[in-house]
Amino acid sequence: MNSIKIFTDSTCDLSGKILEKHDISVVPLYVSFGNEVYKDGVDINTKELYNLVDKYGILPKTSAPSPTDFYEAFKPYIDEGKDIVYIGLSSRISSTLQNAKIAASKFPNNRIEIVDSLNLSTGIGLLVLKAVDYAKEGLGIKQIGDKLRSKVPLVKTSFVIDTLDYLYKGGRCSALQSFVGSMLKIKPIVKVVDGTMILGQKARGKRRKIINKMLENTIRESENIDLDRIVVTHSMGYEDALYLRNELENNLNVKEVIITDAGCVISSHCGPNTVGILYINKE
Repeated sequence: MNSIKIFTDSTCDLSGKILEKHDISVVPLYVSFGNEVYKDGVDINTKELYNLVDKYGILPKTSAPSPTDFYEAFKPYIDEGKDIVYIGLSSRISSTLQNAKIAASKFPNNRIEIVDSLNLSTGIGLLVLKAVDYAKEGLGIKQIGDKLRSKVPLVKTSFVIDTLDYLYKGGRCSALQSFVGSMLKIKPIVKVVDGTMILGQKARGKRRKIINKMLENTIRESENIDLDRIVVTHSMGYEDALYLRNELENNLNVKEVIITDAGCVISSHCGPNTVGILYINKE
């Protein structure tokens, strides 16, 4: 059996430390301001992204890696005799996964397994870490792919969005929703369902109160949660992320709570001070 290499894309939002520890390779998406094009997490970080948004007064455009990008990333490992499992951004949000499939088709003998996370951010990352676990158990890429697909509907992703401006500027809510949300101090709890973002709850009031609402929703579901691993992801909201980690550790018998930073592509859609809780439910 060939050894296995795990791949994902930059929207997985796993830290460099985690990626290095588990030898996970990342194919970056792109963010662009006019003619200036940057590789997510390579040429630009989240803080720099927000500085450019402030400078230009517009959000960047985001785009998928090309089939050639994927082909060039995959080829050295295929040439080494490794098989590949790639877990990527929801196909209902981006063409990233389709481009990975096009690249995979250029290699013979089913050497690359492509898994649609139907998720984003560390909703992808949780599946990537599961893939690492399965590879260590000695499973082949087809077995890993099948097990991951059974987990996809069980991944639960929710974020508290601090400002509707980014959703509005990115075309993800109407001007009226943005105006009303600002006037009423509504900070939506956004969820990922069937591969797309939906408004889970409209919460009004102070930020911490709304974050606690998301926390309470998670604790209420604790009997259904796989407590091996929960992730708290944030975009320039570390204090809130730290608070959530502490509360989750104090209220749930969870083995590991990981804090991760949202990358540029995810941050360009959710905006600063976004914070989320992500986990996988038991089967």
